[in-house]
Amino acid sequence: MRQTSAPKQGIVTSPHFLASRAGLSVLKDGGNAVEAAVTVAATLAVVYPHMTGIGGDSFWLVRSPAGEIFCVDACGAAAEAADLDLYASAGLKHIPFRGPLAANTVAGTISGWEQVLRRAGGSLSLARLLRDAIQLARDGVPVTKSGASVAAGKDGELAGFSGYAATFRPDQRPLQEGDILRQPKLAETLERLIANGLSDYYTGEIAADIASDLAEIGSPVSAADLAAHKAQESTPLSVRAFGAELYNFAPPTQGFASLLILALFERLKVSQGEGFEHVHGLVEATKQAFATYKQIELGDPSLMLRDAQEALNDTGLIDDLVADIDPAKARIWPEPTQGGDTTWFGAMDAAGWSVSAIQSTYFEFGSGIVLPKTGITWQNRGASFVLADSGWNALKPGRKPFHTLNPAMALFDDGRTMVYGTMGGEGQPQTQAAIFTRYAAYGMDLQAAVSAPRWLLGRTWGETSTSLKLENRFDPALIDALKEAGHDVEILPDFSETMGHAGALVRHPDGGFIGASDPRSDGEASAW
Repeated sequence: MRQTSAPKQGIVTSPHFLASRAGLSVLKDGGNAVEAAVTVAATLAVVYPHMTGIGGDSFWLVRSPAGEIFCVDACGAAAEAADLDLYASAGLKHIPFRGPLAANTVAGTISGWEQVLRRAGGSLSLARLLRDAIQLARDGVPVTKSGASVAAGKDGELAGFSGYAATFRPDQRPLQEGDILRQPKLAETLERLIANGLSDYYTGEIAADIASDLAEIGSPVSAADLAAHKAQESTPLSVRAFGAELYNFAPPTQGFASLLILALFERLKVSQGEGFEHVHGLVEATKQAFATYKQIELGDPSLMLRDAQEALNDTGLIDDLVADIDPAKARIWPEPTQGGDTTWFGAMDAAGWSVSAIQSTYFEFGSGIVLPKTGITWQNRGASFVLADSGWNALKPGRKPFHTLNPAMALFDDGRTMVYGTMGGEGQPQTQAAIFTRYAAYGMDLQAAVSAPRWLLGRTWGETSTSLKLENRFDPALIDALKEAGHDVEILPDFSETMGHAGALVRHPDGGFIGASDPRSDGEASAW
């Protein structure tokens, strides 16, 4: 149980304790929550490379002290050369999940850092914000149990890819728990970003090195693709439920699904948490939400069939979806699902900045490609595209891929502000729903809401089965009731990483903070 309270200055939470402490040190040095969150993001890229990195995408949901809520979309688009002919000439009917042809989208993460720092201002230099990440990349960081497990499990499919072995198999074997992982090239790249500015990643010397390495290995991402990329600000999606205004990220993320689940569940009027009605109701609301986002072809907003906020505001649609939920019986499932690896992190400060952010390279170690000149592990987010002439998430040059990433925020009527989120593919909306309803609807302590046994319908990171997975800490009577209702139940261990690495922060009207970190992760909530 890693819960921390603080009276005034600020708080951060992340899935790795070193990243949380790095963010906390920024708050202590006078930085704001946005600066602290960028430090957490940079440090996670070093200490949690199996889950995130500067070769991936990021999404930021931010509330300013003045009450403005805005999103920064740092999602990269498909390369201009990433078209159907490219994959047909390679004899492929599907985009591979690993290798150079999986590395087919621009990495937007650094542009997200640049944009949120521009918006929030702050007193600290970029050198200060990246200090800890650089030191840990150069001097090394102990490999965690989680990192070692992923490295061993994925070694067979990653060991042969360009640059991977040099960085993540330095002793010609998978990384093991307690090994010291050093990433000197990544440290140099972070130092170059300080010297040249974050935009150098897209238009400067670093961009030239990235483009050269990508061309050498056969990735379609070019210097022109990098130069064309810009982080974009957007308006968050929102719904009202449980005495709060709930916010989440607009397409191309699945924030729509996260909000729709909670909007549907509130209509079910479940009076008590942790029982059959709570779990069954949220699972069935999840099914409705997932089916709906496929119907509106959630993805690149410029190509969607319907505006996501308009759909959330459609009371007729909500009524129909709620009416289709059987309170006693499970809807037939499964439908196709999305996986993926991610890191969610949050930060708050006494001035009123609140940050809910998420950063990812998609699969474990992304495409498996580590660029030799920069030490950057490139994402495989574009592997989620479908090789088709048209349709939902069809590959098109310049198109953004569908993202499971979605950071969440809630503003309660009583003045509390909450940021929360998790990693875990399509488990993200489900875990968000579990944590939020436990805390907001049923009065559970914040840390208990994160630590309590969780469930997952479908796939998440590292998983292929589409069953309803439950940790075995649930009441056996509840498990039996879910089976009797027709759910295809699969029992997992006590604190299974399959359930993701979640976290949450709450700021009270009196300025006090509460933070929670997931015992399934290596993280902590750190406050000052």
